Amino acid sequence: MGDIILYLGGAKSGKTRAALAHAETYPPPRYYLATAEALDGEMADRIARHQAERGPTWRTVEEPLDLPAGLARAEPGAPVLLDCLTLWLSNLMGLDPGSRDTDAPLAKVDALAEAAAKRPGPVIMVSNEVGGGLVPMDPVSRYFRDLSGLTHQRLAKIATSVFLVTAGLSQRLK
Repeated sequence: MGDIILYLGGAKSGKTRAALAHAETYPPPRYYLATAEALDGEMADRIARHQAERGPTWRTVEEPLDLPAGLARAEPGAPVLLDCLTLWLSNLMGLDPGSRDTDAPLAKVDALAEAAAKRPGPVIMVSNEVGGGLVPMDPVSRYFRDLSGLTHQRLAKIATSVFLVTAGLSQRLK
């Protein structure tokens, strides 16, 4: 129904800023679907600062695990910026910390993809590209890297647009 746009990039690459600018080309209300939780003071301060920076034309939906439900809480037709997928994957890993099975989390990725595809209005997703560096030394980090890469492939396949952001510069991949 609506567009699915994926922004990928490294930490502090400017991907969220680019995604916010993209979302602001749509009229309000705009929804920010946040996967972060304020589990400590630093994260609480970061979340508050980002909410203030977005301003009053944005409505925040906090959903660390059930992203299809989070999408459903946004007004139909309104743009939704989902930030970020890698934090969501980390949240999912916390549910079953010893598992290295990709089937269960990828089923959740497929459910997200289906919900985004059916949602009226644009869904803009932000995620960290973590596979461009060294091979991680520990199995948990390798699993996370692999799961992240598989997630990006699945979502890029259904996305109408995909952007890679490096040093604040966006490059359209699709």
